[in-house]
Amino acid sequence: MRITEINNKSLSNDLIGDIRSLIEIARHNMAVTVNAGLAILYWQIGNRIRQDILKEKRARYGEEVLPTLSAKFLPEFGNGFGIRNLSRMIRFAEVFPEGKIVSTLPRQLSWSHFVEIIPLKGDIQRDFYAEMCRVERWSVRTGGFCRSPDSKELMDINV
Repeated sequence: MRITEINNKSLSNDLIGDIRSLIEIARHNMAVTVNAGLAILYWQIGNRIRQDILKEKRARYGEEVLPTLSAKFLPEFGNGFGIRNLSRMIRFAEVFPEGKIVSTLPRQLSWSHFVEIIPLKGDIQRDFYAEMCRVERWSVRTGGFCRSPDSKELMDINV
């Protein structure tokens, strides 16, 4: 008998299944940690730009600041630091001004969720979608967001 045949016979399906589960759980936990870290980083960047450079003024920040920052960071850190994403980071810090909230939500929501939630018009709508994503585990990819049939916009939530 060959060694591989002996080893295969001695390995139980339970052992293989348990190890497979451990690997999958670890991969999932790492992805959650990375997503949370990115969301917190993006909020911190947006907050820093907003407070230190823009002095918390929202209008016209894209004219000079964002292209300059983007030109500095794109070559070193990649497409995640383009003008569009830097704008989202600033808006993220505007719509979630409390760092405390941002430190808890990213453990349950990805940056993709925030990209969908940030442009929403009102706090009630943003809070609703953030909570539904968190509680119901809505995925951006599986269509958990309620969209109007002929539009890419989220439907209005009236409370």
